[in-house]
Amino acid sequence: MKLYNSLGRRTETFTPADQGLVRLYSCGPTVYSYAHIGNLRAYTFADTLRRALLWKGWQVEHVINITDVGHAVAEAELGEDKLEVAAERERRTVEELAETYTQAFFADLAALNILPAQHYPRATHYVSEMIAFAERLVDRGFTYEIPSGLYFDTSKDPGYGALGLVDASGQLEGARVEQVPGRRAKTDFALWRAEAPGQIRAMRWNSPWGWGAPGWHLECSVMSMELLGEHFDIHTGGVDHRQLHHVNEIAQSEAYLGDGKPWVPLWMHNEFLRLGEAKMAKSAGKALTISELRDQGYHPQAFRLLLLGGHYRTQLDFTLPALDSAQATLRKLVRRVKALGPLPEVETAEQAYAAAGDDATRAVLAQIDEAISTDLNTPRVLAVLQDALRDSALSTASQALIVAASHAVLGLPSGDLDFTSTADVDTAAVDKLVAERELARAAKDFARADAVRDELKRLGVQVTDTPEGPVWARV
Repeated sequence: MKLYNSLGRRTETFTPADQGLVRLYSCGPTVYSYAHIGNLRAYTFADTLRRALLWKGWQVEHVINITDVGHAVAEAELGEDKLEVAAERERRTVEELAETYTQAFFADLAALNILPAQHYPRATHYVSEMIAFAERLVDRGFTYEIPSGLYFDTSKDPGYGALGLVDASGQLEGARVEQVPGRRAKTDFALWRAEAPGQIRAMRWNSPWGWGAPGWHLECSVMSMELLGEHFDIHTGGVDHRQLHHVNEIAQSEAYLGDGKPWVPLWMHNEFLRLGEAKMAKSAGKALTISELRDQGYHPQAFRLLLLGGHYRTQLDFTLPALDSAQATLRKLVRRVKALGPLPEVETAEQAYAAAGDDATRAVLAQIDEAISTDLNTPRVLAVLQDALRDSALSTASQALIVAASHAVLGLPSGDLDFTSTADVDTAAVDKLVAERELARAAKDFARADAVRDELKRLGVQVTDTPEGPVWARV
């Protein structure tokens, strides 16, 4: 399997450190608002990567963090706290706000048929570990303290910036970094953000450097190591993280470990989803959510299909005509697949090849395998699938197997889909059924639990069981 490594900007043959297991970390959302569809491209990409790894026969342990500690804008060390500002605006506590948008994020993942991660660690649960991590950096001589907090001294890291292509003068490609009084270099970054005199933050912890909160970059290093080990295989995120956040993660992690080894060997980044001439961003007022698309009659899977139609490393323009086309293609695909009858259970290439009954089918499966194994070439997989469905020389059974294999790597749905708006969904009734299913499962009344799940399906609702509990979405 060949994957593009942002560290070095080259395509490499991927081999996990453990023969049968891939350890994967994806930067998660800051839960101060609903995720917009540009944010969700990162998780659709990570899900496609995970499905491709499963297809190749590896097990995958996946971590997506939840940033429920407030931070200023990503490029700065100072400024307004996103969660605190949003909580004040919505007249809720920071904790209530974070939980609301965390659950909304899970619902978006379910709606897009994204496999649940094994772990969704919350930053607030790991603050003591973050403090201990920073203390070790202090002991190793990589830090200095100024009134605004504890900072990492990037001059102590001769390899600083390799991922983000930082030049010798410390210029960050495309980044905006505010002036911080006392900071020695603009590439230096906060490990601990101390409260200003007279300030009492809504979320605050005591530390050797006073009351305050951990720096934004610290949480990902700490939580990934806690759950995946000191070194793991792949780190993913949006391309906007490549120039600053991930650069700083690498610097502090390799300083912490001090073993002379690369912290993570493979870094993968998806490109922006653009709306007009600009990337989609809440801060710019250019954002759409899955719920808003659904209310306009677009199925979430149509959006997933739109994303899969472009390569993850290519900027993609979002337009309603493009989404209309994706939805029309999805409708045709659903009708065609339904006519094939039940699809076989396929997750891996080995299973698919074993089920193939003739050389023609195996040749199509080989095309799918080659495409997804070449840096996740999803547009090519879609083209192979469409060609196979038009090939009258392939039997119905062969086409069903090819669809199952394609869906295994693309994450597209196999059954009927509801293309109506979610505006009239009786959320209270759905919540009640979901709770009833959980009670039945707890009582080991699996027949009743399955019956409730079937009832939810008839209502056009999909329930996904995650480590955080069940989440539902209209499908």
